Amino acid sequence: MPAITPLRTRFDADRPVVGMVHLPPVPGAPGYEGDRDAVRDRALEDARRLEAGGVDGIVLENFGDAPFYPDDVPKHVVAEMTAVATAVTDAVDVPLGINVLRNDADAALSIAAAVDAEFVRVNVHVGTAATDQGVLEGRAHETLRLRDRIDADVAILADVHVKHATPIGDRSIDRAALEAVERGRADGVIVSGPGTGDETALEDVERVAAALDGAGTAGRTSVFVGSGVTSETVGDCLAAGADGVIVGTALKEGGETTNPVSRERVKALVSSRDSMAD
Repeated sequence: MPAITPLRTRFDADRPVVGMVHLPPVPGAPGYEGDRDAVRDRALEDARRLEAGGVDGIVLENFGDAPFYPDDVPKHVVAEMTAVATAVTDAVDVPLGINVLRNDADAALSIAAAVDAEFVRVNVHVGTAATDQGVLEGRAHETLRLRDRIDADVAILADVHVKHATPIGDRSIDRAALEAVERGRADGVIVSGPGTGDETALEDVERVAAALDGAGTAGRTSVFVGSGVTSETVGDCLAAGADGVIVGTALKEGGETTNPVSRERVKALVSSRDSMAD
């Protein structure tokens, strides 16, 4: 099994701000507007604005492809995302992560390995969740073995009680986090609110951070807040025990998720994070 670089060492920051590149619908998706170059150009412009604003990492996600395939996207989606991810890695110098919605960890890991990305986001890594795509089941056993087979030094960042879903079974969020790390061997976890752009409960962040710390895994894993982070709340999220934040909606023009990235909004949020050290 190849040695996996710890997630927390992949960023050039102690408390990284990771920005989202939400792809427009790619070819084959219902909302695709017939211009493959426009999809790539939008992704590149958003990535460059995020980097110029000071983010420490980027996640590339096929956000515009709704309704999403549950857990196995077609090959053409993998090909399109690989092409765009290659262009993004050539254009910016911050670490890149890949998320293939709704829950295709194999595709995300394969893309990440091909383009030398640093990590993947997996929405349901362990456990089971009821979603608008149906019931999704974690496949940590397959994801970890695939990472080994393709010799990929790619970290796994797993959601716990992922947004736009209801966990099935009596698993508290702190127990879900422990299982993702201890049994699913995730390299980090993400705590989010109920939906895209929704505020994350600080109590949930505190519970997850405390659980991982109490289990002795805090030194080798990371806790990220995955939704609702703004310039006004980033400090509270980090103070609650998060090691970093993943931000999408708050960095977009007008605070609208599907709008282009606003460099000014990025700078403002990064500045708020930096002010914690003053």
